[in-house]
Parts: sequence; C-alpha cells; structure tokens
Amino acid sequence: MDNDGEQYAVLEWDYDTEKRKIFIDNLAPIVLFTYNRLDHTKQTVEALKKNIYAEDSKLFIYSDAPKTEVVKEEVDHVRAYLHTIEGFKSITIVERKENWGLARNIIDGVTRIVNEYGKIIVLEDDIVTSKCFLKYMNDGLEVYKNEEKVMAISSYFWTDNTEKLPETFFLQPFACWGWSTWKQDWDYFERDPEKLTREFSDKEIYQFDIDGSGDFWSQVIDNKEGKLYTWAIFFFAAIFRQDGLVAYAKYNLSKNIGIDGTGENCDVCTAYNTNVFENEIQRFSMQIQENLLARKNAKEFFNSLKPSFYERIYNKCKNIIKICKKEIKE
Repeated sequence: MDNDGEQYAVLEWDYDTEKRKIFIDNLAPIVLFTYNRLDHTKQTVEALKKNIYAEDSKLFIYSDAPKTEVVKEEVDHVRAYLHTIEGFKSITIVERKENWGLARNIIDGVTRIVNEYGKIIVLEDDIVTSKCFLKYMNDGLEVYKNEEKVMAISSYFWTDNTEKLPETFFLQPFACWGWSTWKQDWDYFERDPEKLTREFSDKEIYQFDIDGSGDFWSQVIDNKEGKLYTWAIFFFAAIFRQDGLVAYAKYNLSKNIGIDGTGENCDVCTAYNTNVFENEIQRFSMQIQENLLARKNAKEFFNSLKPSFYERIYNKCKNIIKICKKEIKE
C-alpha cells in the first residue's frame, strides 16, 4: 500500500534475477499491421526498436495486399522496408496475397497470434510509442493476468488531463492506439452489429457512450448499415458486456500519427494530439474498479468535440440548402 492509501502490485521480476529471466523469456509477441504508408510505418518501427525489451521480443508483421493497382507501388515499398527491419528477437512477416482490409486483417492476425501465445501486444502502422511502451505492456500483462475483470491494457488515453489520476487506473471504454490483451479475453470478441443492436437497451447504449458524451454507439450502427467495417468498437462491446475494465497509464506511451487524412477510418483531426512520455510505469494499481475521475475527464473530452448548438443549426441549414438546390436542378 502506498502513502495515498492505494494498493499497488510489486514487480518482483524488476529486481529478482531468476524471476527476471523467466519474465524476459515469456514476453508477449508484438503484432504490427501495415499497408501502404511507408513514412508512418518507418516512424512506428523505429520508435518500437528503441523500446526496453524490443531485442527480447518476437515481432509479427501483417502486410495487407493492395486494394487497387494505384497503391501497389506503395505497398511494394513498405514490404521492401519490412524485410530490412532488425532489432528484435525474431521477425515474421505475413504478406497477404489479396486485400483483406484493416478490420479483417486485425481480427485474423490477433486471433491467430493470441491463440498461440496466450497474450499479445498490438500496433498499427501509425502508432508511435515511448521507449517504455513494451515494458508497461508486459508488466501489465503479468500483473493482471489472473484478474478476470481486467480484459485489456491501453497505452493511450484521450486527454492529457491526467494530473490528478494515479499512475495506473481503470476505465471501461477501450482505446486501440497501442493495446494488449489475453486469449481468454479476446475469446469474447464478436463482430456482430445486428446482435448488438437487438440486445443493447437504451440505458446500456447511454453507458456505452460514456454517459451520452461519446460517439461509440454510432459506430455500431454504421457497421450494421455497411457504412463502416471496423473491429475495435466490437472489442469494446465485448468488454462492456462482460462488465470488464481496461488498464490505462497516467502518462500516454503512444500516439497516433495517422490522423492526417491517410488513415482508413480517420480524417484530419488535431484534438487527439496528446504528448508521449518516456516515463517508466512502476505502480500498477490493484484497486480494480473504474476510476470515476478518469471517466469524468473522458466524458468532458468527448463533449468538447461535439459541435455547439449554433454549429448544428448552421450545418442543418447547409444540408437543407444543398437538398433544395439539388431538387431545383432536377
């Protein structure tokens, strides 16, 4: 127990030579998903190589095939680079023969690797990490491996407003910009938007949207209607339905550099530009319940992204004018 009355796990492998050797021998595999963004991929890999435990970790890279001939050259450049990567215990590259798309690629790759190793650390090609990212993930995977309620670990929290939060805390919503999990928790994953829309009550939808502040449920609807084909919202739904929690760190250890219009499901957005810290996370909370302050901070952040009343009226008027002009032309 710390001075603040909070209970924290003791990381015995940090100072016990024998336990450290066992720990290092059983690090979680890293899985990286890539496509056609060479510059982003290089930044992601170069940052990962600087990580504590990088040279002791197995790296699996899934390279999706080009969707069209237009991007074939870009995909070829990425694949050529992937074969030059060094600095890890082993590197396995899976080059898809056909285009799977990001969601199918991740679902298949995560399922295969986590089923084989029992745990996994996952990155996409636009997630730049702190040098302490892998240590945080592996420490957390060991600390919480027998805690049924903890179903995932995230290295990214949406806002830098974390000053009053403990070094680690728990929240139900899941952030996928650098994350890890265990096989027993990924087993709950199910991509079935039809089922969710049938079974979620209005109260559950409100809670799922972080008390009405977020925009999570709309992603489920868009998947159901075929406007989106994504995966992360369904892992969040699995965690939510199991009344599970996600472990977060006070200091962001990763950031998304792909919110620049190049990502598959992300437009240009500066709101998510948080800082990345080189802080080693040492105190893993054993007070396993949702942190109400963290939930409040997340709620305030998502509310801040919503357009104001006047912006909504303006956008509505613009849409009406657009429809009227179209009807007049017709």
